[in-house]
Amino acid sequence: MENLHQPLARWGLNIPEILLPRQGVDLEKWAVIACDQFTQDRAYWEKVRRQAGDAPSTLNLILPELYLQDQDRAARINAIHQTMAAYLRDGTFAPPRQGCVYLERNTPRHTGRRGLVIALDLDQYDWAPAARPLIRATEGVVPGRLPPRMEVRRGAALESPHILLLMDDKADRILPALGERAKRAAPAYQSPLMLGGGDVSGWFLDDTADWAFLAQAFAALAQESQSRHGSAGEAPFLFAVGDGNHSLAAAREIRKEYTTAHAGEPGLMNHPCRYALVEIENLYDPAIQFEPIHRALFNISPKHLLARLSALPGFSSHPVADRAALSRLTGDAGASNTRLGLVSGERCILVETSAPGTVGLQPLLDELAQDRGGEEPPAIDYIHGEDEIFRLAAAPAAHTVGILLPPVKKSRLFETVARSGPLPRKSFSMGEAVEKRYYLECRRLLEV
Repeated sequence: MENLHQPLARWGLNIPEILLPRQGVDLEKWAVIACDQFTQDRAYWEKVRRQAGDAPSTLNLILPELYLQDQDRAARINAIHQTMAAYLRDGTFAPPRQGCVYLERNTPRHTGRRGLVIALDLDQYDWAPAARPLIRATEGVVPGRLPPRMEVRRGAALESPHILLLMDDKADRILPALGERAKRAAPAYQSPLMLGGGDVSGWFLDDTADWAFLAQAFAALAQESQSRHGSAGEAPFLFAVGDGNHSLAAAREIRKEYTTAHAGEPGLMNHPCRYALVEIENLYDPAIQFEPIHRALFNISPKHLLARLSALPGFSSHPVADRAALSRLTGDAGASNTRLGLVSGERCILVETSAPGTVGLQPLLDELAQDRGGEEPPAIDYIHGEDEIFRLAAAPAAHTVGILLPPVKKSRLFETVARSGPLPRKSFSMGEAVEKRYYLECRRLLEV
C-alpha cells in the first residue's frame, strides 16, 4: 500500500479512510454549512438547530464562529468532543472506507460544481507570508484568530472539512476525467442541502487505478505550474487555499504542537494529525465565481470612517441616490479605480481609490480597529453578500457602516500569490454564503 501512496505523497496528498453516516441517517439534517458563515446572523444558526433537531448532525461537531466570543465557548467545545466520541461508538457512521470522493454540487446560482475530497499533507503547507511551499495560503492569516480553532481540533476525535483547495487547471482536464471514472459506480451519497444550499452527490474513488491516474494528473499539473509560476529553488505552486485559510492554519499548528510533544515516538510521521481532509476544486470551474467579502464596522460614524479612508491614494467620495445605485457602481468590473460603497441607514456614499482591491483598505481598517484616539475602537466583521451588509447597516442609530467591495478577478490568483505572497485577509470568497461547503465526510483523528 505504501507504494501506492508514494506518488500522491509527492504532491502533498494522501488517500484517507473516510467516514460517512450509516444508511438511514438523514443527510439533509447531517450536513450543515461551514462554521465561518452567517457570523452576524443568530437566526440562521437557530434555524439550523431547529432543522437538525435531535438527529445526528455535523452541527454537533463544529463551533459556528458566531459563538466564538460567547461565555460558554469552553463548554461548547467539550460537548463537541463528547459528541464526536459518541458518534464513533454508537453506530452513527458506516464502516470506514479508504479512498477519495468525487462530488458534484448544485447551488442556487450554479450547477455541476466539481470537487475531490482527499487528505492534505500539512507538512507540505505553510501559511507564513514569505513561505513558498507546494500548498500556499492565498490570504493573510491572523495568528490571534487561531487559538479558538486550535481548541476545537486539539483532542478532537474527528474532522470534517470546509477547507477548499484550488488548482490551476486551466484546461479543466482533471475533475471531468475523474467524474467519468467515478460514475461507473453508484453514488455513495445524494442529498438536498438544508436552508437553500442546493444539493450534492458523491462517488467513491477507491480503486488503485484511480489513484494512479490522480498521481499522474497532478504530476503533469505540477510541471505546468512550475513553468508558469515557479522560481528556481522553489517547490511547484500546486494548490492554493481558496477557503478555510484559518482552519487549515490551525490544523497545521496542531500538527506542529503534536510533533514537538511526541518527538521520537514511533508512528509520528504518519499520525492522523499530519493530514487534513480537504476538497480540491478547479479555479477555472465555471460554477465557481469569486465574490468580494464585504466589511461591517460597528460603533463608528460614516463621517469618521470617511476621514480615515481619505488617507487612501487617489481618494474621492460622493453621495449616491440609493442602495441599488451603490450596488451597481461598486459592481462595475470595468471601473478604472477601486470602488468602495459605504452604507449607513439610508445614506449611501461611493468612495474611489487608486489602491487595488483590499491592499490599501485592510491595513487602514486594522489600524482603525486598534486605535481611535482613546475611544472604544470599532469592531469589524467580514460579511458574505450585499443583502446582509444592507441588513446590518439599516439602523442608523446602531452606528454601523457597511463597506461594499468590488468584484474579484479569479484568473490572476495564482500569478499574484506566486509573485507577492498571500493577499490581505478576507480578500475574496468562492461564491455567496449559501454556496459554501457543507460538512459531510469525516475522518478519524483519535481513537476513543
